[in-house]
Formats: sequence, structure tokens, C-alpha cells
Amino acid sequence: MRFTATVEIVGLEGMADPEGQTIERALPALGFAGVEGVHVGKVIRFLIEAPDAKAAAETVGAMCERFLTNPVIETASIRLEAGPAGISMPLESGSAADAVPAVDQP
Repeated sequence: MRFTATVEIVGLEGMADPEGQTIERALPALGFAGVEGVHVGKVIRFLIEAPDAKAAAETVGAMCERFLTNPVIETASIRLEAGPAGISMPLESGSAADAVPAVDQP
């Protein structure tokens, strides 16, 4: 079976997040009040072939432990979807506000 894997990587609780802090401080100056707790991370999406969802999750988990994350300072959450849905192309024009998420959020 083919799965779309989405790995969301964020810093561990208590780790400094200067990029998130900068964004949080800048938003009120841009007219976006009431925003707090901003954290910046990364999202990695890819297709993986595996016999079943359990095997795919185990393989992606091993990838996170060995290569995709630094377990000393980061944690990862993994989401799998059957099939290739969820892989999207970057926007060529227009604003991010016009974008439609390619992957449903839980």
C-alpha cells in the first residue's frame, strides 16, 4: 500500500524558539492582536510504500529517530493517510490567504 506521511517537528517544551518569539512580537504591530504561544517548526510530507499502516508508522517513526529529528531538542508527530492525497505543489502566485490546505488538519 502507498501512504502519505506528514511529519510535524517542533521544539521540545522549554527549548528556546527565537523565531517564534520574533513572530509573536511582530504580529501586534501588523494589526494581529491576541496571538500568543507562537512556535515555529517544520513539516515534512512524503509518500511511503508499506504493507500496512502499522508498518508505515513504524518505518516513519524510525526515520524520525535516526534522521528527520534531533530527539535531544525536537519531537515529531506523525500522520498517515492511505494513498497519495495530501501532497501539494507550492503556490505560484496569489497570497497564502487564498491557499486551500492540501492536507486535512485533525
